[in-house]
Amino acid sequence: MANDLTIHLIDDEESSRRSLTFLLVSAGFAVRAHSCANTFLELLPLSGRSCLITDLRMPHVDGIELLQRLNRLGAGVPSIVITGQGDVGAAVNAMKAGASDFLEKPLREEALIAAIHLAMGQRRQSHTIAGSETVAARVRQLTDREHQVLTGVLDGLQNKMIAYHLGISSRTVEVHRANVMAKMGARNLAELMRMAMTIHAVKQSIETRRTSPVKVWPACAR
Repeated sequence: MANDLTIHLIDDEESSRRSLTFLLVSAGFAVRAHSCANTFLELLPLSGRSCLITDLRMPHVDGIELLQRLNRLGAGVPSIVITGQGDVGAAVNAMKAGASDFLEKPLREEALIAAIHLAMGQRRQSHTIAGSETVAARVRQLTDREHQVLTGVLDGLQNKMIAYHLGISSRTVEVHRANVMAKMGARNLAELMRMAMTIHAVKQSIETRRTSPVKVWPACAR
């Protein structure tokens, strides 16, 4: 895969950019490094197979805005967002903007390479993602409390904030969250977000639950 694939790396921090370039080149990838999003955007449309790795927080055009621009342009570049100051909310926003994965610095080589393979194989593997009926069936397996926890996760809340709103401990939230991931068959947050966004069954079921008398909290401000 690495032989005919170009990685476009965008990071405004020179030391980080140099380190990641060295890591990727050592792994056999061709790399074009950019200090800002605008230099990358000037290359569009891209030729050949490409994958984008972009830092989240950058001046002028940040990682989320970059992905949103690519969506509007219909560029369709498989993308990974990286950050040194990540949180669940940022990860959710990255997934909503189209990122295939969200990684926190310092990056582990095996995790980054796995994310690249996932991003590049996502289209070919799309047939393996459960259909809407299967996802809906999985959603129906969730308890009311697990629905509430899932709502919080998809709203970008950290465990401690979900715990606060529901009046339970963070440890209990962790248990419910693990149960949600297991019942939904999601290996990570990115996969859970893809289920919710591309199939819509999760969101529709959650909205139904929100209209029920089960206790929920107001949607968090964006």
